[in-house]
Amino acid sequence: MERKNVALRIDPAVYEAIAKWARDETRSANAQIEVMLRDSLRRAGRLPKDVGQIPKRGRPPLASQDE
Repeated sequence: MERKNVALRIDPAVYEAIAKWARDETRSANAQIEVMLRDSLRRAGRLPKDVGQIPKRGRPPLASQDE
């Protein structure tokens, strides 16, 4: 799935609160912001039906040696 890059201007105190929450959940601040946005869209009934899953945490699996 292709990811969209966006610039975000945010109050430093808000960012720090998000970053702390992200660390508590073992996520990056970027992933935490996406979780928050998706949750807000879902609660508002505005999350598109065809939206993909959030990519799994951590590094992608290594390609096998046979490829």
